[in-house]
Amino acid sequence: MLEAPLHADFAFVRAWKGDRDGNLVYRRTARNFNPMMATAGRVTIAEVECLVEPGEIDPDHVVTPGIFVRHILVGVKYERRIEKRTIRTR
Repeated sequence: MLEAPLHADFAFVRAWKGDRDGNLVYRRTARNFNPMMATAGRVTIAEVECLVEPGEIDPDHVVTPGIFVRHILVGVKYERRIEKRTIRTR
């Protein structure tokens, strides 16, 4: 039995690096679902931490090609939360 796929009108993805042509590179666990959602949405909006010029990203590192991305915006003020282990002295 084969079920019909779900289609999204909009896909919002967050990438580590992207160029102005829409090629995206993800880091760590963002590679799990973001590439699939970028290809499933009719309109894909990508938020990138680092926007570079076309050609600066190695083609072997591109995870989502620019043909799937319609809009790119640069995020600001990313908060880097790092868990710290605290030890109580008795």
